[in-house]
Formats: sequence, structure tokens, C-alpha cells
Amino acid sequence: MRKPVVLRGYQFSVYNRIARVALHEKGVPYETEEVDPFAIDIPRDYLKRHPFRRVPVLSHGEFDVYETAAITRYVDAAFGGPDLMPTRAEVLARVTQVVSIMDIYGYRPMVRQVFAHRVFRPAAGEQSNKTEIAAGIEASLPVLGALDALVSEGHVLDGRTFTLADCHLAPMIAYFVQAPEGAMALSKYSALADWWESASQRPSIEATDPGLPLG
Repeated sequence: MRKPVVLRGYQFSVYNRIARVALHEKGVPYETEEVDPFAIDIPRDYLKRHPFRRVPVLSHGEFDVYETAAITRYVDAAFGGPDLMPTRAEVLARVTQVVSIMDIYGYRPMVRQVFAHRVFRPAAGEQSNKTEIAAGIEASLPVLGALDALVSEGHVLDGRTFTLADCHLAPMIAYFVQAPEGAMALSKYSALADWWESASQRPSIEATDPGLPLG
């Protein structure tokens, strides 16, 4: 009997989408359960699965795993389908590097500042802050430059082999470029922009688009 796969997360979370992209790329059937990490009362059952009140959590039968990078590594190792984690040392290192760059340096400016204040908050009927947008764009430029250099190097984000680096980066870029300022910033980094043009057309990226809230 096949163990059920359940992804618990917030519809609009970029990290929830990253996990969904990996599941789609591996061809894994799964169910979803909506959990709002911003809610005052998070279900006690969820807190047993994730003590830090964040999303997502992947459950495979009785096994729970949180932290998105751990989830996508588990999905790649536990299920059949195309390998998303390369074995060659240089490529493996670059995949891990891209994931770390986005988590540590890219997520906050590109998603929490630029996308949230230019796109998400207005769509949800909430107030945005132009200072946050400007600061986010400024902080995003070194990230875009570093990624552009990695694309140009050719070990990762090559437009041919889809890896966990692509899974992690594509949803964040998808949010970032919805802001006109984000799209303009990306256009100045030709190698990275070419990668995004290709990645944005993958079925897994299109299928996991969460849309925007209706304010």
C-alpha cells in the first residue's frame, strides 16, 4: 500500500511552492493542507510537526520533515523520476550554493520586500511601503549578480538539467519579477534572465502558480 504524501503549507508561501515544484518534477501524487503561519491560533497538531510555526511540512506516511531544503532533498531521494540532485562534486556544490544564496541573501529582499510590498500587499488590500521596495531592489542586485555569474559558469541553472537549484530559485524569481522594478532589475543580468525565460515555461512552474489573494 502506497504511503500518502501530504504537504502542509500556506498557499502563497514561496517555500511551499518550492516543495510543490519538486513534487511535480518527480511526478509524486500528493495532497495539500492549508496552514497559515501568520494565524494567531495554529493547530496544535501542526505544531507537533513543526515546532517553529513555519511552513511547509511534508508528511510521507508517518514520517514528517520540515525545512524546505530538507523536504526537497527527501523528495528527490525517496521517490522515482528524474534526479534533481547531481552527483558530480562541482555541480552538487553549486546546487547547494544557489539554495543557500537564496535562503540567506535573496529571500528577504526579493520576496518579503519587493514582491510583498509592490504586489502582494496591494492585492490583499494592505498598505505597502515604497522605502521597503527600494531597499529590497538595492539588496537584490548583488544576489542577481552572483546568480548571473553562476549561470554563466555553466555548472548549474543551465536550462537543460533541472535541479534542486532550479526548484529553489524559480519560485522566488517568479515572485520578484511580478514587481516592475524586479523585472527591470533581472533584465540587466542577461544569463540569469535567459535561464528564467526557459524555467518559467516548465509545466511544474506553471502548475504551482498560486495566483494572488483577492483583497
